[in-house]
Amino acid sequence: MIPYIPPKLKKGDVIRVISPSRSYSIISKQTRAIAYERFKKLGLKVSFGKHVEETDKFLSSSIQSRVADLHDAFLNPQVKGIIAVIGGYNSNQLLNYIDWSIVKNNPKIFLGFSDITTLQTAMLTQANLATYYGPNFADFGQQKYFEYSLHYIKLCLMENSIYSVISSKTWTDDLWYIDQLNRHNLLNTGPIIINKGAAHGIIMGGNLCALNLLQGTKYFPDLQNSILFIEDDEATSAEIFDRELQSLINQSTFHNIKGICIGRFQKKSAISDKQIIEILKSKKELDYIPIAYNINFGHTNPKITFPIGGEARIVLLNNIVKITITKH
Repeated sequence: MIPYIPPKLKKGDVIRVISPSRSYSIISKQTRAIAYERFKKLGLKVSFGKHVEETDKFLSSSIQSRVADLHDAFLNPQVKGIIAVIGGYNSNQLLNYIDWSIVKNNPKIFLGFSDITTLQTAMLTQANLATYYGPNFADFGQQKYFEYSLHYIKLCLMENSIYSVISSKTWTDDLWYIDQLNRHNLLNTGPIIINKGAAHGIIMGGNLCALNLLQGTKYFPDLQNSILFIEDDEATSAEIFDRELQSLINQSTFHNIKGICIGRFQKKSAISDKQIIEILKSKKELDYIPIAYNINFGHTNPKITFPIGGEARIVLLNNIVKITITKH
């Protein structure tokens, strides 16, 4: 079944902010104010779920509160888009409590990344809804260097034309939410081709660790004929990435994967280009699959927004990397 692409956002639309993982209470007043102003400049109105400020010892809130806010956001006809506050560790707790008919019968834009991958993947498999992997609400609170990310938000969520992924000139991996002005730009050397080739397919993936949490459940997707967009956070390492990737490869639907795009790793992961190449080249299942990595998505900034359940075309030839989002 072809995934449903929800209507694009337009000026005057209402966005609902919910906390399906960590609580809004951990977001500073400064970050909140900057994010709110960014949405205002986009012409979008911001509303909040009833329970976003609730918090517990895990900096989250009850399953009941989080599910209630998600249901309410989808059921409210005035809400045209939903965005997660931030990632975390426990959005997979919600899956068995969500009424998937509510999501399926009230399709709309759903945006987030990291731990939110579990919800996005489940929305695809249980409600046939394409969702969007990109900045959480908190990311909109960056005072500096957000222009690239904002550009792709507009391309993906507010426009209908196909668009290409162009590498940013610089990137950052700093604690911007602690010190907004003490930012450290790094030169972007651009994508690295592991295997040459071309492919077109349905986009699957998101955060690799979160996606793998769904293995063996009804929420895990059919990966056939897909282009995987995968990334991981600072807690990963070469050994962990190798293990997580192999676990994905071992899935019964992995055969006939069309291509793989890998997001940029954070500095704390300490994964070198050489290690990535060695890991990917060591897996015979990947020998004939076009693969590129160090692409602008994941836990570093800036980042693109792309549709999970949309479609992409990739062309990896010599030193040329062309990634085009053809359906979003």
